[in-house]
Amino acid sequence: MTILVDENTRVICQGMTGRAGTHYSAVMLEYGTKIVGGVRPGKGGTRHLGLPVYDIVAEAMAETGANASMVFAPPANAAAAIIEAIEAEMPLVVALTERVPVHDMLRVRDALKQSSTILIGPNTQGVLAPEVCKIGVMATGNARRGDIGILSRSASLTSEVTAQVTAAGLGQSTTVGIGGDVIHGLGMRACFEMFLADADTRGVVVVGEIGGSEEEELADFIAETKPDMPVVALVVGRHAPPERRMGHAGAIAQDATGEAESKIRALREAGVIIPESPHLVGETIREAMLVTQ
Repeated sequence: MTILVDENTRVICQGMTGRAGTHYSAVMLEYGTKIVGGVRPGKGGTRHLGLPVYDIVAEAMAETGANASMVFAPPANAAAAIIEAIEAEMPLVVALTERVPVHDMLRVRDALKQSSTILIGPNTQGVLAPEVCKIGVMATGNARRGDIGILSRSASLTSEVTAQVTAAGLGQSTTVGIGGDVIHGLGMRACFEMFLADADTRGVVVVGEIGGSEEEELADFIAETKPDMPVVALVVGRHAPPERRMGHAGAIAQDATGEAESKIRALREAGVIIPESPHLVGETIREAMLVTQ
């Protein structure tokens, strides 16, 4: 099994006719993702990449049976695109767009409260079930099918950790980038719970960074539930200067809960394994998996 996506995932792309939408849709089609159409207001009835284009999400869902959408709309239009998908009752929305205004995301958050839609992102590299389905912009050269779930706030570190896990002789069940913005959809704890419920995920790697309190909240959940699978966590930003944004909009330590050391301490006290160095993540999860066998 996987989480969020599987071989039955049928994807539409909101913004498919733009430069980014065109490029990444083509890459995903080549990977084997079942992209069944696109949405671009004013271009309904046309075709792009050999696929039908619709004016609205609801029509695209009705015609194609799509159960997932990826959003490549520009930042100023991204929230409206996400909300349209939510109102159409799209089960899964993966928003790749960066720099979506925070005030716009407040409207998205309110829309999510009234729906069953799962939102990944924005500012995410996406979701990847190796050899099954890719929705996003992540590299797949080092990804292999396996039983390690990867939950990450960082796109580049996800690629690094994926490569390490594969090099250690393991593979990934699903890789999920929850997004680097302050306000985003699926959080660390909820994603971790999905991995716990997945029979084919036998270990989890968490990639965190400074800012916010999601890592501490995840640590509290792990301490309370004591999962029987190994969990390894890498938290970066130990030497980041305080009150300065580091890359992601959400990567800013403004108080003790946002600092790397407080996150590492909370996770370690919860029983999570913290590798001594970022380059040891793959070896650390491999050793932890051997102990549980």
